[in-house]
Amino acid sequence: MGSYLRPSSLDAALAALRAGPRTLLAGGTDVYPARVGRPIDDDILDVSGLPGLRAISVGDGTCRIPALATWTDLVRADLPPRFDGLKLAARAIGGVQIQNRGTICGNVCNASPAADGLPNLIALDARVELASATARREVPIGDFVIGNRRTIRRPDELVTAILVPSADVGAEARSVFLKLGSRAYLVISIAMVAAVAEFEADGRITAARVVVGACSEVPQRLPAVEERLLGRWPGPGLAGEVGVADLAGLMPIDDVRATADYRRAAAFVLVQRAIEGLAS
Repeated sequence: MGSYLRPSSLDAALAALRAGPRTLLAGGTDVYPARVGRPIDDDILDVSGLPGLRAISVGDGTCRIPALATWTDLVRADLPPRFDGLKLAARAIGGVQIQNRGTICGNVCNASPAADGLPNLIALDARVELASATARREVPIGDFVIGNRRTIRRPDELVTAILVPSADVGAEARSVFLKLGSRAYLVISIAMVAAVAEFEADGRITAARVVVGACSEVPQRLPAVEERLLGRWPGPGLAGEVGVADLAGLMPIDDVRATADYRRAAAFVLVQRAIEGLAS
């Protein structure tokens, strides 16, 4: 039988990780379902009691989403429109009970190809803050997740926050999130798209990030589409900038939810609709 620790300080948690690898437990919405029908024999480090890691804050040009912030916390937070897509994802993750317990950082660390938070955070140009007993570091979220259930987090490290750059004062930004599943709620994604655009005062697009999830091991940006959107004014024809070839880098799989061909076709439609949403 494994051991169980629930430290009351970040230093104590990091010291425990330095002593040896442990399974991290925050919201528990991934840890427990993965162990249904068998005893939990892992060495558990329960970080749910750590102080100061719950409240989402905005300051110094950064939105800080700490390790224990839940999806419900995110939905309730007073955040600018660039976070609307992430909030839409928050409402689509499980039911209300899951949203009340599951953490944004846990969703990232779980690194599922169908993690609804990841495309949005990549589109928001987020960074992952990691801490160990001896050092702190930040890495772009696109570099943090490297495969199916795989990240670059070291065994002695804890993800302490997700950091999202805020827009310049007066800058306008919009974001969208679209998810396709076998039903509207309580479902794993077949395909999903997150997009964020920033606009000049005259309405032209100055920056754009379009990310497809659930169609590769890790979410994929569409740089060719992003480049074509730059300098354009929003309008009904903007979605026509997307071509089938722009999704050639996706590597969808066949599984019980959909075939690879269906996923690719669905992603193409979702990308077009996402750009229409940015342009509306």
